[in-house]
Amino acid sequence: MGMFDFLGDIGAKLFGKGGNEAEEIEKLLNKDLAGKIQGLKVEFKDGTATLTGACDSFATREKAVLLAGNIQGVSRVNDMLTSPPVVEPTVFYTVKKGDSLSKIAKAHWGDANKWPKIFEANKEVIKNPDLIYPGQQLRIPKL
Repeated sequence: MGMFDFLGDIGAKLFGKGGNEAEEIEKLLNKDLAGKIQGLKVEFKDGTATLTGACDSFATREKAVLLAGNIQGVSRVNDMLTSPPVVEPTVFYTVKKGDSLSKIAKAHWGDANKWPKIFEANKEVIKNPDLIYPGQQLRIPKL
């Protein structure tokens, strides 16, 4: 998929002082996408996370990129993962101040009550549907 830019100063706080950032990202992806990426390897240098491995689906590949990119300190993700081809292009959305999942659902589909579909498509990235933050990137699934 290529190179993706993220806001490096926001996101989940994963990195400890003096830790191995690549190892921390790899642990997170292996935990949240358990068994879905074979041969996962992560390199991290100067704010860029490079991901390699074989994903079980294109959706897993997208989720891996979003999980890595929505970490504080990661400003770019170099996607070198492989996957089956995409069935339908995915729409990505960057959360703005004042957004909620219901507001995003209303804007994309005209129905705020469909917010659980966004949550389900991003459950690896969003742990609590009431806790999204400006700058976070989400997948907007097809209905």
